[in-house]
Amino acid sequence: MVVTRELSDLAGPVHGLLRLPSSLEWSSDRVFDLDDDSDLRLLYETVLREARDRRDLVTFLDSELLVAVWARLWLPLRVRQAWESTFPVLDASAA
Repeated sequence: MVVTRELSDLAGPVHGLLRLPSSLEWSSDRVFDLDDDSDLRLLYETVLREARDRRDLVTFLDSELLVAVWARLWLPLRVRQAWESTFPVLDASAA
């Protein structure tokens, strides 16, 4: 599991279609519509779980979108705790 050092490093796309590489999403349906809430959340859950290095995070995630959807993401407890302990703003957004 990877956590970035600065939330502001996450400057990925915020609109449109995004294709994840097979290293992050193994299914044949790897295209996500960032303007669709369900797709956006699924993309963020996938990247947060499967990121292999910081580049995956900064390429595919946006800090403002992450804060906005954080409370509605289904994540393994270890992922949620690692991110919330590094970025308290995420834990506060769930309140």
